Amino acid sequence: MSPYALSMLMSSLSTGTIIVMTSNHWFLAWMGLELNTLAIIPIMSKMHHPRSTEAATKYFLIQSMASALLLFATMLNAWSTGEWTIINMQTQIPMLMMTTALMIKLAIAPFHMWIPDIIQGLDLMTCLILSTWQKIAPMTLMIQLSSEMNTTLLMFMGLLSLLIGGWGGLNQLQLRKMMAYSSIAHLGWMIIVVSYFPTLTILNLIIYLLMTTSMFLMMMNFSSTNMNKMASSWMKNLTITSTMLIILMSLGGLPPTSGFMPKWLILEEVVKQNIPVASMAAMSALLSLFFYIRLSYAVSLTTTPTPMNSKLMWRLKTKPYQVLSMMIIISTMLLPISPPMLNV
Repeated sequence: MSPYALSMLMSSLSTGTIIVMTSNHWFLAWMGLELNTLAIIPIMSKMHHPRSTEAATKYFLIQSMASALLLFATMLNAWSTGEWTIINMQTQIPMLMMTTALMIKLAIAPFHMWIPDIIQGLDLMTCLILSTWQKIAPMTLMIQLSSEMNTTLLMFMGLLSLLIGGWGGLNQLQLRKMMAYSSIAHLGWMIIVVSYFPTLTILNLIIYLLMTTSMFLMMMNFSSTNMNKMASSWMKNLTITSTMLIILMSLGGLPPTSGFMPKWLILEEVVKQNIPVASMAAMSALLSLFFYIRLSYAVSLTTTPTPMNSKLMWRLKTKPYQVLSMMIIISTMLLPISPPMLNV
């Protein structure tokens, strides 16, 4: 793809998200979501491969359906209330339709089936954009509407996402599908607490973006898309392979890494509201932790029977690791900021 076209598409992608984050009018927010969707379609299909074309087509159809449902819900709400402001969703049926549309865009269970197949057909950089940047705009609308949404429905979908995100990643050998199910599980944590404490949802989203970005940058560094290639990564860069194990533990939510902080704070808040939901969320986190530990075991304690099948790189070859180093530090060492978060 031409650098000029790529820069134009990335600028449009950023502009669409910023429009959604700063808008107060439903039609303007819908335009931002549409700009966001249309900008990433050429990026997804830039490999000129049947799988990437199929992924781009599926993504376009699903996101178009969600956008149409969102626009229809806003029109019904404007018909009932006479206003297009985002925070004024007084009627129940448009609110349920809006919740469904945002859940489809975020790939939250039971509307999650599209994201593993689509991510599997893309290159790692596009997977990174789809797993991080594309979550910001719908999550912004979700946080703005959190006080008016059905709390029981949000908790049910959040628990379902935690369970499906954990079960779905257990037998995965493809790293992209594993990260897709990891995304579903992390979004489940955000949805559980969004109606009670939206600030915690923002904190969890930021830490999720940092950890996922670190993991995808490592996968791009090693050119690894499955567990067998990742198992031979110690031959490419031993230092980054060692830190990858810490990142995986952070994704799983083990102390004293950064990933433990949002789960701890969310459980502390949900226990005050609904103890059975908090218990089920804590137990379902063990499912996600299992496949992170399984990947850590494959990377650190095993190697492939024929390591020469994977692309080898000279270990002493220098590369610019400044961004990756910064992301690793942030995604593993944020736990000391927990006391200020508790006082918010």
